[in-house]
Amino acid sequence: MNKKDQVVALLRSIETGEAGPVSVINPNQYIQHNLGAADGLAGFGALLQQLPKGSAKVNTVRAFGDGEYVFTHTDYNFFGPKIGFDVFRFENGQIVEHWDNLQEKPTTANPSGHTMLDGPTQAADADKTETNKALVKSFVDDILVNGRMEKLTGYFNGDSYSQHNPQIGDGLSGLGAALEAMAKKGITMKYDKIHKVLGEGNFVLVVSEGTFGGKPTSFYDLFRVESGRIAEHWDTIETIPAKAEWKNNNGKF
Repeated sequence: MNKKDQVVALLRSIETGEAGPVSVINPNQYIQHNLGAADGLAGFGALLQQLPKGSAKVNTVRAFGDGEYVFTHTDYNFFGPKIGFDVFRFENGQIVEHWDNLQEKPTTANPSGHTMLDGPTQAADADKTETNKALVKSFVDDILVNGRMEKLTGYFNGDSYSQHNPQIGDGLSGLGAALEAMAKKGITMKYDKIHKVLGEGNFVLVVSEGTFGGKPTSFYDLFRVESGRIAEHWDTIETIPAKAEWKNNNGKF
């Protein structure tokens, strides 16, 4: 099995309880960035033990690879219905580090009828991975971190933009309307720092840190690029708990 298949099998084992796929995790080094779990295999096991018996459900919809990293997009029931991105780092054929970002799954579609998971799932344009990563990183840096809104339209093909955020409709018009509505309610969303940019072909995941409604927040944004423009977006937003609640000292990022 390749790395992506190994990761999908590992995630699936959360539901099935199958022991075999867990062997892909290095038993001597597993650095955990899910702040609700302690380091190592023991920490992972302890977290799973807390799940109500038979409650876990895992359906990984997207899996991509970038060098020693695999990143996935999954429909979970994990202490309740959630949508999650997971990032795994391999070393010498085994997983040695894990990051994730989980958001409660909404019960309804967004203003344009999309869910947090629907849309294309297979990567294309493998030869354009680095170009697409650079494009998306520039977009997040320009628009979300630095607010250079005059550059916004240059990243899109007109108003052709499919949006999977539960609160926002399609197109730049949908994005503008949502930002305006948030501003009216006094809700601020601020991206401060990009931590990771991972990609395979026309799919690029950006992991960022910032604040949402004044709370420290982890933003995972997945973009699909088409003909050199951003065409589609999925995301999860997770509040970072207070340090006193962390089960490990590795930080979210």
